[in-house]
Amino acid sequence: MQSGLLSASYILSSVLFILSLGGLSRHETARRGNLYGVVGFVVATLATILFSDGLSGALPILAVSLVVGAVLGAFLAARVQMTAMPQLVAILHSFVGLAAVLVGWSTYLGGHAPSGSAARVIHLLETYLGVFIGAVTLTGSVMAFGKLQELIGSKPLLLPGRHLMNLAILVVSAALGLWFVGSTDTADQVTALLVMTALALVLGAHLVLAIGGADMPVVVSMLNSYSGWAAAATGFLLANDLLIVTGALVGSSGAILSHIMCKAMNRSFLSVILGGFGGEAPASAKATAGSVPGDVRAIEAKDTAALLKAAKKVIVVPGYGMAVAQAQHPIREIAAELKKGGTEVLFAIHPVAGRLPGHMNVLLAEANVPYDIVLEMDEINDDFKTTDAVLVIGANDIVNPGALDDPSSPIYGMPVLTAWEATTVIVLKRGMATGYSGVDNPLFYKDNTRMLFGDAKKSVDGILAALKT
Repeated sequence: MQSGLLSASYILSSVLFILSLGGLSRHETARRGNLYGVVGFVVATLATILFSDGLSGALPILAVSLVVGAVLGAFLAARVQMTAMPQLVAILHSFVGLAAVLVGWSTYLGGHAPSGSAARVIHLLETYLGVFIGAVTLTGSVMAFGKLQELIGSKPLLLPGRHLMNLAILVVSAALGLWFVGSTDTADQVTALLVMTALALVLGAHLVLAIGGADMPVVVSMLNSYSGWAAAATGFLLANDLLIVTGALVGSSGAILSHIMCKAMNRSFLSVILGGFGGEAPASAKATAGSVPGDVRAIEAKDTAALLKAAKKVIVVPGYGMAVAQAQHPIREIAAELKKGGTEVLFAIHPVAGRLPGHMNVLLAEANVPYDIVLEMDEINDDFKTTDAVLVIGANDIVNPGALDDPSSPIYGMPVLTAWEATTVIVLKRGMATGYSGVDNPLFYKDNTRMLFGDAKKSVDGILAALKT
């Protein structure tokens, strides 16, 4: 009876998780998608506690763990800033990796291998792969957190022979796997598993350290996929169907999202994994380093307001700088003021804007910007030619014309928002420093570009105040 109830609950939870993913794919249904996910998690947790065999002795420990986890989760959710969301997601992925490593080791040391040669081999392979994927996810996520938190530089770590080193780790890990599965000696198996764990931890850290800052949104998505496969591997070890299904959902959706984002940057997934982007400037870039490509034309907040007020069509391009300044709320008010005066206002979202997939969408949704005026790059790029003014807030690489017309640029070939095609472009920026990827932007020196220097929040507040007078 209990087994049947547990299976039914897991099926219900799986359906709810699928509905959650479907809901999260659209702005209008995102809240509902979150609700489905929460309900699915509650059902799965309660079913595991109530209907699983052999948990009666562990209930006190489980109860304490749930309370501690819930309190910590609520504390983090209440305190974390939207700017810190990417690194929060990254560090949470590391917990999934750590769990996979611990479950793999405890399952092996607990001696739960099934009888029969074929079943034993499959079980040992599941253990080995689960620990390997979990270890790579663990240190890769920690390194991603360090980069996003700026504890580690955004420049890629380009060690001599780094690709050969990664290949050597994979080959040695595969050889250790054969030793682990083929050996009947416990000491040999422990040695193989221990050495592989150490190598996988090094591989995970090195893979992410070799990836430049411009690719960090893809890295977060990639680690999301890794964590899903780690969870699925854990599900196989524990014979838990729900973990297998949920892990496969997360792993596959993360992989699909990573592919979509790589396509948006005109990069292959393999080139992102191998890293090195932004590590070396091309020869022509080095030749002009430190020189001024053109004149910069500054503008004040009140003049920006007058220009926007006179425009018939305005497009806002948000970037990570908007997140840092938490300027999304006054931006929404600016859009509302302009619409009162008859100006059409749209928001243009690049797939890799910010440091997290969907980062800008979340910020704008938090500020209650209407969904119907928030458009993706493919939907809005043709509109720039008929736009009077573009307001670029803390964005850099995603509006870089060098991606289209400068073969020497490190981001050449990357699809970008063609903001410079508008009549006037106003860029809100603290200074002339390059973006997170370290690539200079010729947009800042174009004749139709005006630079509004200063903190984005103060600049936006100044524009809003001028619009209301």
